[in-house]
Amino acid sequence: MAEEYSISLSKIISELNLNECYLPKSADEILIKSRDVNRPGVELNGYFDNFDSARITIMGIGEVEMLKKFGEEKSSEAIDKFFAQIPPVVILARDITPWDSMVNAAKKYNIPLLLSEDSTSNVVGNLVSLLNVELAPRITRHGVLVEVYGEGILLTGDSGVGKSETAIELIKRGHRLIADDAVEIRRVSNRSLVGQPPENIRHFIELRGIGIINARRIFGMGAVKPQEKIDVCIHMELWDSTKTYDRMGLDNEYAEILGILVPVLTVPVKPGRNLAVIIEVAAMNNRQKKMGYNAAHELLTNMGMDMDEMPMEKVIKEIY
Repeated sequence: MAEEYSISLSKIISELNLNECYLPKSADEILIKSRDVNRPGVELNGYFDNFDSARITIMGIGEVEMLKKFGEEKSSEAIDKFFAQIPPVVILARDITPWDSMVNAAKKYNIPLLLSEDSTSNVVGNLVSLLNVELAPRITRHGVLVEVYGEGILLTGDSGVGKSETAIELIKRGHRLIADDAVEIRRVSNRSLVGQPPENIRHFIELRGIGIINARRIFGMGAVKPQEKIDVCIHMELWDSTKTYDRMGLDNEYAEILGILVPVLTVPVKPGRNLAVIIEVAAMNNRQKKMGYNAAHELLTNMGMDMDEMPMEKVIKEIY
């Protein structure tokens, strides 16, 4: 059974800059567990067969104008019936002043009633974005996450292979650290993974022989970032002379993380290799591939080889 996550209402209020009209108890004690939101239309007309009572409800000008057309008595009845479904929270957008019947219904059924000065579409968009991150399925993986030229690079490999040292070199070259040692990966959409550090080890890096350092305090705020999407995984391993490493970049290798395929590159580590420069080039090359250009394809085409006959097998594997 999938683990269920939640976010406190106090964090939603803070992130969306909402105003409190009525709270039945402390916002820290009210937990939201659904990533979806609801804008009531048919529900205000009395249809509740498919109503999801776990979703936050957002009302804007459209809902309010519809209620006005009902007349005072019918609108009060519609509001009471809606609040009786016990939605976790009701938010009024566009600086709408709640009617007395709405406030009374909120108090009657202990429903938090919040206000926003923002437009309805902005409230919906910002709320969905926040819920998608905070309530996303997640796993924690051993590795280092850095941002290099705007690409999120997840460095994996055995302990002691040089991931943290490479991250330090990348920071000194102007790139940014997201997480060292443990990366919390969240699936925020059907195509996107976002990585961030566990809160208790944020900004810290372990360097063997030196100990623990704080990257933000040593290199400044520009050297760190709270989270980043994961575009490519680079698996670092000690050079194995008996192993054949990819020299052309034709075979597309992927790792499956939370059901999403992430491109994987295996980089052998040995003295004399500048791993920071290699990772910079890998980041730029990955961006070119996403934009439709592949240097290996162009080279082989220039040599008169038929790309349709070249094997480009996808290898799915798990990266630890």
